Amino acid sequence: MTTGRPTRRRPRRRAALVVLALGVVVALLAVAGVAWQFLRPPGPRPLFQLPVACGETWQLGTYPGHDDYDVDLFPKRGEAWGRPVLASSAGTVTVAGINGSLGGRTPDDPDGPRGRGGGYWVKIDHGGRWETQYLHLLEPPLVREGQRVAQGEQIGRVGSTGNSGAPHLHYEQRRGWEKVETWFDGEPSGITHDDTEYTVTRKSNNCAAERP
Repeated sequence: MTTGRPTRRRPRRRAALVVLALGVVVALLAVAGVAWQFLRPPGPRPLFQLPVACGETWQLGTYPGHDDYDVDLFPKRGEAWGRPVLASSAGTVTVAGINGSLGGRTPDDPDGPRGRGGGYWVKIDHGGRWETQYLHLLEPPLVREGQRVAQGEQIGRVGSTGNSGAPHLHYEQRRGWEKVETWFDGEPSGITHDDTEYTVTRKSNNCAAERP
């Protein structure tokens, strides 16, 4: 009886080692796949459009301390509160929720307490390691994580949630892990640093419904 026990246990040990080795290989392959997604070179820049309604003219600006490449958008005419915020390009929503805290600034109480961070916000993955971010939305986003959106599709409304002094849209374009200069309709915005206050006016060509 005692001489047979080691013989019966060896196959079990070998099987356990094989399973363990296979698990390690699968884990390494998974890690390599994730790493490749981040290390691969970015694809070509999508033809981003202003994230606001077709034909509207908006002021794009920055100021000292705003952070390089960040853009704040204000309409040149009319009230900012509640204006539609549109996807700059087609993609998949990766975040739709709250960044920081909301605060209490609303159309009925525009001087209410500030929150922290970006308030209601949305992130969209456009493929090729390109991403856009939309912050300080008025209310919970109109899209959900994992949803596919078309260029020009409404994702929220302009507000002043989070750390915001007035209703506006804070907008960013990212390539890989890095923020980059925003381009709209194939043209650079000119906003590359926050050393000085800078503004530029642009007209939206985010007219997806009119495209063939």
